[in-house]
Amino acid sequence: MKDNLSSYYADLLDGTYDCVDRIVLNAYNSLCCSPGGFRKWWRSFAGSDANLDNAHLMRLAGRFSRRVRAFAKAKGILLIDCASGEKKHLIADEYLRDHPNVRGLFLILVSRAIAPVWDVEKSPNGTIRNLSRKQPFINHYSFHIMDFEWGHITIKMSGHPPFGAQVILNGHEYVACRARKTRMRFTKEGNCFTIVSNTADLARVADTLSDSRTVGRLTQVCERWIYFCLWFALNPEDQQRSGWHYDYSVYQVEYSQNLLFHRGGQMDQIFQGIIDRTRARLDIPRLKTIFGAKHRPQKNRKKKARVEVVVERPMYNLTVMKLHFGKLTLKAYTKGECVLRFEAIVHNTAELGCGRSLIKFPYIIARLTGMLQRFLNNFHCLGVCFVSDDTLNQLPLPSQVGSTRVGGIDLNKSRMRSALAAVLALSLSPKGFIVSEFASKVQSISGLSDSQYGKRRAAYDLKKLRGKKLLEIFGRRYKGTAEGLRTIAAISVLRDRVIQPLLAGAGKLKTGKRNKNWSSIDEHYRILCINMQYLFKDLGFAA
Repeated sequence: MKDNLSSYYADLLDGTYDCVDRIVLNAYNSLCCSPGGFRKWWRSFAGSDANLDNAHLMRLAGRFSRRVRAFAKAKGILLIDCASGEKKHLIADEYLRDHPNVRGLFLILVSRAIAPVWDVEKSPNGTIRNLSRKQPFINHYSFHIMDFEWGHITIKMSGHPPFGAQVILNGHEYVACRARKTRMRFTKEGNCFTIVSNTADLARVADTLSDSRTVGRLTQVCERWIYFCLWFALNPEDQQRSGWHYDYSVYQVEYSQNLLFHRGGQMDQIFQGIIDRTRARLDIPRLKTIFGAKHRPQKNRKKKARVEVVVERPMYNLTVMKLHFGKLTLKAYTKGECVLRFEAIVHNTAELGCGRSLIKFPYIIARLTGMLQRFLNNFHCLGVCFVSDDTLNQLPLPSQVGSTRVGGIDLNKSRMRSALAAVLALSLSPKGFIVSEFASKVQSISGLSDSQYGKRRAAYDLKKLRGKKLLEIFGRRYKGTAEGLRTIAAISVLRDRVIQPLLAGAGKLKTGKRNKNWSSIDEHYRILCINMQYLFKDLGFAA
């Protein structure tokens, strides 16, 4: 289903496509996740647990390190020891730019990070007294691999038992590989398709990542490479004798919707206008802007798609808008010349409450799809708002919520204006908001203390908004309706951006030089003030 925002700008688009972006899977041996299970595995591996101690565990870690370095030296594979805070993905991108035709394992990066390891405590007579889990900084080995089906993948593996790992993939790489097999022509910058010969065909390929068969594809690519990486710690004979087996769970996922505009300049103007109209209402503290060297094209140029992948560079001014809600993030920014991207990111899939095992991957994508669609619909409601004919007359009147009669909404009271502003600020929350979050937001907007505006007053104000059909409730959580958000945004615009500026400026027209940052809105205000002077004079009103 199309969202309201992309439908509203459909005439300006070459097309749209939705795609799964970054996927991070946790790989673990479920038997080794408990003390008893780890001792059982060690008996299968070493014959008994008599030699299960910290010294033998460290020897396994040392063997891992020696084998990795010897293999890299023998095969001519670049191995780099990374310093703390070094951006390892940038190292891989630079290597791929210089070596575009690599296949298989092409780069190994070594860094230190926290990971769970087992600490063995023994009694003086050699009996295992306690087997506890600790999380020290240890060496991790990032194996960068060029797969024939998924493109660039990374397997980051701990060098200490139980050899936990993360498999990092990108859905755009998978779609690019599939598109090449079908001889589709495209130009890809970073993890985004900027020029596509047939957007509908690309969208159909990208949709294959959202079905149930993706679970099998992810399992296949993991099984294809992870046991090869485990070879540095355990030989195939050791793996078979000890019955080593990895299970997988979904840790992080990014899902994006990409709008391909005819003209880059037109896209930039629309996006900046949306940000200007919604930033204050959403209470966004700051935006990140990366300044490039080129201006986006204002005319619709005929662009020829070709099979090409280039490393992304900030050639154009890039504005990024992020909204964080716990472990969930909503993001909007421009990519390349003519692409506007909206992303929904889950930093820990436990936040979604639908399970984390790999078999739950389609459900996770469905949750992110719904979250992104609600984000775009509400985003559009805040940017394109309206007020019906009798809204202003009906708001102050009492209403009925169930069997309870509640008061109306008096816009002359600062408390109600703060409540409406809080609803707009919380409107994009993927899970909605509860009474305590609403009360906290009203307090931050109005400067009231907890004793002046507590949960009881917040609940009553929310009930008044429900009486006017501006909100709806699901269990304990509230969400704004589309008509309600448009009405609240329109009232906010009329009062703050129309009535107040006109009344403040109609009686004192500025005739001096224009500011260097003079915008089209400033020009509209100037013309309105001139006309309002004559209107006020004829009405006998002194501004």
